[in-house]
Amino acid sequence: MMNEFLRIKSISQLHQMIGYEKPKHPLITVIDYSKIKGNPDHYDIKIVTDFYIISLKSPSPKSLQYGRQYYDFEEGTMMFMAPNQVFSVGEFNDQIKYNGWGIYIHPDLFLNSSLGRKIKSFSFFTYAVNEALHLSEDEKNTLSVIADSIIKEYSGNIDKFSQDVIITAVEQLLNYSQRFYGRQFITRQKVNSDLLSNFENLVIGYFNSNEITNKGLPTVGYFADKLNLSASYLTDLLKKETGKTTKEYIQIQVIELAKNKLLNSKDTVNEIAYSLGFEYPQYFNRLFKSKTGMTPVEFRHAN
Repeated sequence: MMNEFLRIKSISQLHQMIGYEKPKHPLITVIDYSKIKGNPDHYDIKIVTDFYIISLKSPSPKSLQYGRQYYDFEEGTMMFMAPNQVFSVGEFNDQIKYNGWGIYIHPDLFLNSSLGRKIKSFSFFTYAVNEALHLSEDEKNTLSVIADSIIKEYSGNIDKFSQDVIITAVEQLLNYSQRFYGRQFITRQKVNSDLLSNFENLVIGYFNSNEITNKGLPTVGYFADKLNLSASYLTDLLKKETGKTTKEYIQIQVIELAKNKLLNSKDTVNEIAYSLGFEYPQYFNRLFKSKTGMTPVEFRHAN
């Protein structure tokens, strides 16, 4: 069954597909990976779900292919996926033993809740697999306790408070995950420093070449691709290290170049705007004034 595509729309469908017991709740489930056996029928099938997925796996020779990369799960490693992200399971091996758990949440659970409005702010749902969260034993235990509390809540008698309790637990787990990612950015400071140095060189190189004239202003995605990072991870990393987003950093470089051209050339403001990749000079004028407090003409006359 090579290169097939499977969409999983409901928690019930998920349980049936993996041969798991009937779900206790229609919109959320916690899967114990140690209770699942691999299914050769799912080998090399592209899978997409309607769920948010929070997955913690311990050591296993199994690999999960996500996009174009393979990822070997390590001790206490978590990954996060939003609905409609595509992944596939690698080669089937009946001897594989899974450990860990996965929380599968249909977005309908969050409807009309504060978490429904907040969940897109957790940018790690759009990180690439190689940007997964690597947990310490204590961090792993903290999150596992919350996962257990979710199981306990939906396994009991569901009442009018159950959904609020479950949503609160999910939000707590995501808040802890965000904190642990903050710790990971700190503990990987040397790697992060090298990435930022490479990023700065790429930005400077882009603006010093003909790229900006030929292709216009660079996007966050352009530099993220060059660094083999997701755009959201690059932005979060830069924000942690410099206090600025990738977009803001790019804009700073544009303004510095613009200042140099305004002071050291006789080009008109419109000509400078076009040379910096702006399709519309009005946008260049607005950006320049927002960053310097002056219009380009005022800056040129003042200096």
